[in-house]
This record gives sequence, C-alpha cells and structure tokens, in this order.
Amino acid sequence: MKFTPEHIQLADTVTKFVQNEINPHVKAWEDAEEFPSHQLFKKLGTLGLLGVKYPEEFGGLGLDFSYSMVMAEALGACDCSGVPMAIGVHTDMCTPALARFGSDDLRRAYLAPSIAGDMVGCVGISETGGGSDVAAITTSARIEGDDYVINGSKMWITNGMKADWCCLLANTSEGAPHRNKSLIIVPMDAAGITRQKIRKIGMNSSDTAQLFFDNVRVPRRNLVGQEGMGFTFQMLQFQEERLWGAASSLKMLDRLIDQTITYTRERKAFGKSILDNQAVYFRLAELRTEVECLRSITYRAVEAYVDGKDVTRLASMAKLKCGRLIREVADSCLQYWGGMGYTWDNPISMAYRDGRLVSIGGGADEVMLGIIAKLEGTLPGKSL
Repeated sequence: MKFTPEHIQLADTVTKFVQNEINPHVKAWEDAEEFPSHQLFKKLGTLGLLGVKYPEEFGGLGLDFSYSMVMAEALGACDCSGVPMAIGVHTDMCTPALARFGSDDLRRAYLAPSIAGDMVGCVGISETGGGSDVAAITTSARIEGDDYVINGSKMWITNGMKADWCCLLANTSEGAPHRNKSLIIVPMDAAGITRQKIRKIGMNSSDTAQLFFDNVRVPRRNLVGQEGMGFTFQMLQFQEERLWGAASSLKMLDRLIDQTITYTRERKAFGKSILDNQAVYFRLAELRTEVECLRSITYRAVEAYVDGKDVTRLASMAKLKCGRLIREVADSCLQYWGGMGYTWDNPISMAYRDGRLVSIGGGADEVMLGIIAKLEGTLPGKSL
C-alpha cells in the first residue's frame, strides 16, 4: 500500500488526538468500565474522523478505504484497546452497509449525524445462540402495516449501553437462512428496548450490552437496501470489520514490543539485563518479524479492496493471524516483565486481557480457518 502525504497527515492527526484526548483518561475510563462516547465522538466528528471513507454529501471526507485503515492503525497509539474498538464499531462495522445500500433519507437520518459525532451507533448481529454462526440468529422482524415489529435479543453489543441507533440483523421471512435476513436501522429510544450491561475480562473502557427487543416497532423505511439481503450485506460489513481489526493491531503490537525492549534493557537479573539473554532478544526479533508479516498481508488486502477485488481470503487470513499474534506477543512480553507483567495496570497485562477478544469477535479463529479452507478447496468433499 502506497502512503501519500495525505495518509501521513491523517495518521498524525489521529495520533495527536489519541495522545491528547484519550490516553490521559484511559485509567479512569477503564476503572469506570465506560468512556464518554458522545463527548469523544463529537470531538472526532468535528475533526472529520468519523466519516473518512464516506460521501461528502453526508459529511464524510469522501476518501477511499485505505484512509480508514490508516486511521485504524494510528488508533493503536491508544493505551487501551476498548476505546479504539468502540470507535471502529462506529466507523467501520455498523455504518458500511448503511452508507452503501441505505436510502438517502435513511443516510441523512442516521449516517450524517453519526459522521458529525451527534449520534453513536452499534451493530446487532450476535445472539446467545448465534455468535459466529450468523445464519443461526433468531431475532425476528415481522411486517405489520408500515412497520416492522421486532422481537428477540442481541448479545455482546459494543456501544450498546449508549448507542442512539443499531444496525440490526433480523429474520424477515421464513425462507432459507441465508436469504431470509434483513438489516434494519433501529432507533434505540424505541419503546420495547431494554439494555443490560455485560462485564468482561478486558476491553473494560468500552461498554458492552445485551439488548432485548419486545414488540419494537420500526418504520419499514428503515430497511437497509432490499429485504432478504441482510446476510449478504453483513458479510460485506465483516470484510471491513476484519481488516479494521488487523490494521488497528499493528501499532499496538509494535508498542508492546517497544515497551518490553525498554523494560528488559533496564531490568537486571543475575548480573545482566534481561535483554542481554539471547533467548529474549531472539524472541523479540522473531515477534517483530511476525508483526511485519501481518502488516504486509493487511496492507495487501486493503490495496486489493480499494481496487474493488474480492478480499475474503486475505481478510480472513489477516483476521486469523491478528488474533493469534496478539495473544502470542502479549503472552511472550508478559513473561519477560515477570511479576510486574502480572499486575492489573501494567500495559502488557492490559493488552493480554484486551487482545483475547480478537480471536472471538468478528468471526472466531475457527470460522476464519473454515473460510480459508473452503477457498483453498481443502474442506472434505470440496475442490477448487
């Protein structure tokens, strides 16, 4: 991927925002298990950072997808992963289908204020009985006059406690599971919606909710695109989500290695620094090489996506590699920090907790392997 001066300028803007507006508050937000999303998103919106890849007509910058990934990577300068994840859900997970397939009226009502930072969005896909198995969701939206009447629940919803709207996947017919689903924009102040906070082992600064829908009425005009196309639209959203996840991890992984180099150089044991042990500096060199490999496949996938190519294979590989590498880097670095790495507020232990989600959310590792195997023709009974 070729970086232009505009890419670099955007990265600098995001990095400075993180340093000035996020990092000074991370400890307080982690302790509170939430951050002031409306206030922070408004600041991001004022800088034009919530609609980098979206049309200028709706307040976006009208740039290509590579700029959104540059922003994702720059968010890796954050001292936690919860806030960047919440931003990513808003910019690259709940809005792509709306921006691409939504009516102009729907985009004016929800996309434009989200780009401005006046609304916070979330995406409602996973359920207690259907996480990575998107086809298994049971939330329904039946037609009644000019409305959809929605019943069901959604689980593990980032931004769910504070969101103003939800891009909801629901069954709108009794047909085949890949053709009976639709994406519907649901205002979160609608009657019949209740929210319940979920506590997690990591990503603490990001609020997560279970959402309940009890005869929630939503105008049929809130349908994104065509009825029955929701599964397809969501698979397209997943491509951007998975690339965002890979890109957002790159600087964070580099930062963990940098911090570990600094700490092990200063920490002494048995008459020399920890870093002076070949086992340590060889391992850190190996980890850095792995990060560069992830960076390479991510950049390659982003470039192909910008060119309009199908990146299902590369995006799945990047997502798989990202989730596993975060676990590997955090675990290895924590070992070299010793007891300090096992303390709660240590940056390595935070990454150890936060990073574990990446191999689960947005499609578990096993789902990524299944996609890759299918495309390689290596599934039983499958051939290219």
